[in-house]
Amino acid sequence: MNLSLIIGWVLSFGLVVFGIVFTDKGLNFGNMMGFIEAQSLAITVGGTVGCLVASFPMSYLGKLGKRFGIALKPKKYDPKKYIDQIVEYAQVARSRGLLALEESANQCSDPFIKSALMMIVDANDPEKVRGMLDDTIMFMCERHEQGRAFFEKGVTIFPAFGMLGTLIGLINMLATVDLSNPMGLTKGMATALITTFYGSLFANVIFAPLGMALKNTHEEELLCMQIIEEGVLAIAGGSNPRYIQEKLEFMLPKSQHSEQK
Repeated sequence: MNLSLIIGWVLSFGLVVFGIVFTDKGLNFGNMMGFIEAQSLAITVGGTVGCLVASFPMSYLGKLGKRFGIALKPKKYDPKKYIDQIVEYAQVARSRGLLALEESANQCSDPFIKSALMMIVDANDPEKVRGMLDDTIMFMCERHEQGRAFFEKGVTIFPAFGMLGTLIGLINMLATVDLSNPMGLTKGMATALITTFYGSLFANVIFAPLGMALKNTHEEELLCMQIIEEGVLAIAGGSNPRYIQEKLEFMLPKSQHSEQK
């Protein structure tokens, strides 16, 4: 479970509610009723959802549940684990030759590592191997970018519909303004501004964190794939396992480097 996302949502919504109900005389939960309006929700949420549905094909929209699940419960990627695996493969290749890696590749559950190992086992040119691995990584990046496009677009559309709702409210307010009743004018102004509040809230508290959660998972997977690529190519070049380990650990923060004896 993505605890940082859950904790962030709880803090954000909790403090927003606290800011609404807190007064000089204490907490007044009656203030919440002034921030709940069906028309404003219909314009902001309904308008944004409609625009997003119109912007993506049904085949894409059908996978939103899966992407939401990835954001809430992302797969864990441990770069140190991949470095240890690569070093083990390097030791096998150094002692028994590259052909011995075929057995290791067949036992590997990670399809990217398996594919990379089989490429060098088949004695492919290292530059061709690098090109194919780079293409695999590039296509993965494009898929992930498309996967979070829904949430990133929602971040820009929600405030736009919030402003649209405010304009609608102001137009309706000015069309029915009664100068003899200034209280009605201020009430109408408050109602008109609620849609801007909704737009900002949904964009920054819900959609932006979801998009960032997907991006963070992507960055972790990307780093591991780059480690695999550099490690496998180093094995193909006949590099020393210790050298390979040090080279790959340079891709990590210094705090994650192995202790040198």
